[in-house]
Amino acid sequence: MGHEDISGVKIIMSYIATKFKKLTQKQTYKRFLDTLRYSLYVITHPADGFWDLIHAKRGSYSAANFIVILTVLTHIWKLRYTSFLFNNTNWEKVNIFMEIATILLPLAIFCICNWGVTTLFDGKGKLGQVYMGTAYALTPYPLIQLPIIIMSNFVTMEEGTFYTVFSNISLIWCAALLFMAMMMIHQYGFGKTLLFTIFTLFGMLVFIFIMLLFFSMISQGIAYFVSLAREIMFRLN
Repeated sequence: MGHEDISGVKIIMSYIATKFKKLTQKQTYKRFLDTLRYSLYVITHPADGFWDLIHAKRGSYSAANFIVILTVLTHIWKLRYTSFLFNNTNWEKVNIFMEIATILLPLAIFCICNWGVTTLFDGKGKLGQVYMGTAYALTPYPLIQLPIIIMSNFVTMEEGTFYTVFSNISLIWCAALLFMAMMMIHQYGFGKTLLFTIFTLFGMLVFIFIMLLFFSMISQGIAYFVSLAREIMFRLN
């Protein structure tokens, strides 16, 4: 095979690789949109939705991550853009990182504790599946909160009942979906799911207590060695 033939093969292979990469990216994007759109089915048909989400692989981690990020952003936008009639938060004193942590930390702790507790009692769900189900269960929060954030700036205090009602509906809906998600993922009955939800909440309290104790001991240890180093430096001088 001559030099020109080899160059021609390389050009063809490069062309095929480029087309394959574009096709793969297009399929990935389509997969993301399909799994994200599926969240709308999940929140209206939770039993079938969460079952297929995990067992029929109708969900994706990219869509789950997107829902979590949108939930965090919605929480921040709620603090920033909700009318002062319904929000007493002083935006200038808001710590963005703390507000992000108030969403992500409980989410992470819940997933870990729920997976840890249910694994000991024949729970079928894996940690990743628990996370995905939890993320999809958050879908009603941005769907409802974003419109009412805008609405809050156009209603009076007397009409604010609608804001409060819909805000509460978003939270109750998320909680109900989360309960249903754990039921489908772990293949538990209603009573067993309720029992292990309580165990999970208790486990979260224990987990937080242990983490606080751990970081307290670490900070005390660091403070001890810092003071010891200062004492040594003082005596050497």
